[in-house]
Amino acid sequence: MTAVRTIGIVGAGAAGLTLAIYLADAGFNVEVLEKADGPSTLGSGITLQGNALRIFRDLGLWQQLEQKGFAFNELGLRAPDPEATVLAVLPDVRTGGEDLPATLGIPRAELTDIVRRRAVEAGVKIHFGASVTDVFQDTDSVTVRAASGATFTFELLVGADGHNSTVRSLIGVVDRPLRTGMGAWRAFVPRPSEVTRTDLIYGGPAYIAGYCPTGEDTMYAYLVERAQERDAHDGPRIMAELARAYGGPWQEIAESIREDTPINYTQFTAHIVEGPWHRGRVVLTGDAAHNCPPTIAQGAAMAVEDSAVLADELIRADSFDESLLLRYRQRREARIRTVVEASVQLGQWMLDGHKDADVPGLMHRVAHTVAVPV
Repeated sequence: MTAVRTIGIVGAGAAGLTLAIYLADAGFNVEVLEKADGPSTLGSGITLQGNALRIFRDLGLWQQLEQKGFAFNELGLRAPDPEATVLAVLPDVRTGGEDLPATLGIPRAELTDIVRRRAVEAGVKIHFGASVTDVFQDTDSVTVRAASGATFTFELLVGADGHNSTVRSLIGVVDRPLRTGMGAWRAFVPRPSEVTRTDLIYGGPAYIAGYCPTGEDTMYAYLVERAQERDAHDGPRIMAELARAYGGPWQEIAESIREDTPINYTQFTAHIVEGPWHRGRVVLTGDAAHNCPPTIAQGAAMAVEDSAVLADELIRADSFDESLLLRYRQRREARIRTVVEASVQLGQWMLDGHKDADVPGLMHRVAHTVAVPV
């Protein structure tokens, strides 16, 4: 006898769908409510480190991810000089174990498509165009109302709807993401042949110039600057100008940015919901409960790890009470705090101009923390 049988998940991103797969495989009745009208094809690329790959391998998805993405085991550091001189090539920590690569770059749409198809195969029902407007609960159930007027009733509701979570607001959690002072331009562009790993340049007109290969012919490039109000319509021109200030592959990247190239600009934010991550029979997971700047590329990994831990607690429990959801948060809190605080600290060092900051030590501490399986 399990604690609950019917579970609703708000949000069809990687965190929500990962949780849905774990639960559906275990025999739960799972429905996902997604506000978008259909599967998203938007976004550039995403960096998945080994601890995220370990979760996806557990779900039988590694081979598909490997085929659609680009795996590598090194991190390059380049100088902000006209040649983008390679200063060092460092072996990356294989946080998922030695039988998985350290890092996989993959287009976001490909990742979501692979995970969504697996969820549907497991029996998960996905409702697109289901924008949640109200949540009501009693001692035994949770009822969700969508903007269309449709209602859904579950024994447990999970808010996996991102850092601007509607569910979080509806259940009265007041914690919100705060801007950290940095912003980033991102572009999804053709991959120059010499780009076979992530290379980072610290300095120049941006704090960080970096890229990640995502397939045989694709990659995403990013430039991190002090946060400011930017006109997205002017994005291709601004990003191309910034890119031209760097050498090496950046010259080819700059040339590939056209007027119609989709460019994304976001300001970095961070938060951790303090206290319980639930109210009654509604619980938060992934970016709805915590988020961090992408400075150490652990945001997606933390979200899917949440899903694995919450699923484990639900599958093992034979009754439902508050202690189940408290255990879930307790298992995640220290690890999440380490990652979020380190991600913010790395950015703050750059904003403050700390040239002697112990960046290698910070990165080493995080890598060895997340290398321990959840």
